[in-house]
This record gives sequence, structure tokens and C-alpha cells, in this order.
Amino acid sequence: MYPTTLTQLARSNPFQAPLFSIKPDQQQESLQRKRKLAAAAYDDADVSCEYGSNKYYALCGFGGVLSCGLTHTAVVPLDLIKCRIQVDPVKYKSIFNGFSVTLREDGFRGLGKGWAPTFIGYSMQGLCKFGFYEVFKVLYNDMLGEENAYLWRTSVYLAASASAEFFADIALAPMEACKVRIQTQPGYANTLRECAPKMHAEEGLKAFYKGVYPLWLRQIPYTMMKFACFERTVEMLYKYIVPKPRSECSKPEQLVVTFVAGYIAGVFCAVVSHPADSVVSVLNKEKGSSAVEVVKRLGPAGVWKGLFARIIMIGTLTALQWFIYDSVKVYFRLPRPPPPEMPESLKRKMGLLDY
Repeated sequence: MYPTTLTQLARSNPFQAPLFSIKPDQQQESLQRKRKLAAAAYDDADVSCEYGSNKYYALCGFGGVLSCGLTHTAVVPLDLIKCRIQVDPVKYKSIFNGFSVTLREDGFRGLGKGWAPTFIGYSMQGLCKFGFYEVFKVLYNDMLGEENAYLWRTSVYLAASASAEFFADIALAPMEACKVRIQTQPGYANTLRECAPKMHAEEGLKAFYKGVYPLWLRQIPYTMMKFACFERTVEMLYKYIVPKPRSECSKPEQLVVTFVAGYIAGVFCAVVSHPADSVVSVLNKEKGSSAVEVVKRLGPAGVWKGLFARIIMIGTLTALQWFIYDSVKVYFRLPRPPPPEMPESLKRKMGLLDY
């Protein structure tokens, strides 16, 4: 039996590690019941497909396309200014100065530069990010079994999101390279149709993938924070803030919780991923540079240029992405399991049940 104080601390810690692990021979029954338990809060008539089915993953991927493609395209003007501050802080001194200079030189139309590669690239990224996250989350939960999946749930969120983002960035890299080149090199190209062939003619395929390594350094920590922080924030909001269980909340009330948790996660995401984002912006602008060279030239202070703009952009983006993604799940009546609760079998083992 574990001391009461230790048990309480373990339960209240938002990034807790398990007190103990469940042996494989204790997992067999829970492993077979896993998917059924994940959607236990729903009657068969309430959902359009089974949790973990191919249709479920496909619709989750579609939700990712809408959530990432639409939101990133909507904030192209802010992203453009953020990138220009990162690569030319002398000319673009702040957000407001950046907007002023851009409007003076390019007009309102100039604020939309790079919208096409942004929409295509981040739609592809969203498809892989959200779709594969659901795939890997089910896979890793099934590998652990019901009890260990609960004990290690934060680790599952981190591992599943990192695995998904690895593939998502490969899909994003070519369009991200075009976007940054259009936005940060005036006169180079104004459209995707003009930029992509020109980059290929000058540098070959390497031009589209030379930023994939710093993209991984930026996006994988970002996505790990985005998903793990969101999942645990939702769990804590329903436990400590929302005055009633999620099952008793209306769909609009649940979506409000989703938006709030998404914004909180977004602020942390922006801070964690900003240095790598600065490197990606400079790297895609310049020919022949390496990530190490860019980091040395920018220095400790330079990699944090544009952070305020990124916090505003990523906080809003992340909140809207989770809101859209959850709305797609609601619209298509996909299984939306409630925040995880400790299994009864685990409560008995930890002596938390009254007999």
C-alpha cells in the first residue's frame, strides 16, 4: 500500500509518471477491450463509426486539413511580418513597423504573399499531424494496455504527437521553403507557380528539403507541447474549473473548453519552438547556408526576434485549430472519448476503492 500523501501527489501532478507498471500478463483482457472502452461514453447510435476504424482516421485527417490549412492561411499577413522581422530585423523593427513598411512598399496585396504554399503545405501537414496522431495514440495505448496507458498517458501523448509530426514535416517542407522564399526575398517570386520551378532550376530538389531538419527541431517540440499540453489542460479544466462533467455539458460548452485549452497550449508551443522557427526562416531565405551557420550568426538574442508576434499568431492558431478539429468530430459524429479516468482495476490495486 502506498502512503496517502504520495498517492495524492501522484494524482494531482499534471505530468505525472506512474507509481508502478502493470506486468504484461495483467494486460491481456484490457488490451482486447481497449477500443470499446475508449468510446464507452457513446451509444452506437450516437456515432457514425467505430473508434480506431479507417473511417475514423480518415475523417480525423480531414479535420486536420481544415484546421491547419484554413487557420495558417488566415494569418498569412502576420506570418509574413514575423518572417521578415526574423530575417531583416534592421528594416522590420516591430510588428507595427513591419506592417507599415510592407503596406508602403507592396500595398494591401503584399500582405497576402505566400498564401498558396501556406494553404497547400499546412493542409498536407494537418492531414498527417492529426490523422497520424490518432493512429499512433491508439497503437501505443494498445501496446501498453488499459492500466499502463492511463499511468503513462502523458508519455503516450508526447510519443504519438512526435511520431505524427515526423511525417507531417516531410509533407510540409517543400511548401514551407517556397513560402519563406516568396515572403522574405522581394522580387524573387510573387506566386507559387513562379517560385517552385525557379528554386528547382537553381538548387534542385535540395532546395525544398534543406529546411526539413530545422523544421523537425521546430515542429516536433511544438507538436509534442501542443498535443500533450492540450490533452492535460482539457483534463484539468473539466476536473477543477468546469462545474459539471463533460457528459453533462452541451456541445457548444465542450467546444468553448476546447478553445481555451487550445490557446493555453498555443502559448507554450510558441515559446518552445521559436528559436528553431527563426533558423528555418533565415535558412530558407539564403542559398548555401547551414542550420549551424545560421545559429552562430543570429546568436542567443537573434533567435528570439519576433517572439511576441509568434505568441499572438500561434496562440490564436492553436486555439482555432483545436476548435475546428473538434467541431469536425462533432459534425461527423465521431467518437470523442471523455477525459481519461483511472480504471477500476487500477483503483483497487492502489487501494483507492472503498470495499
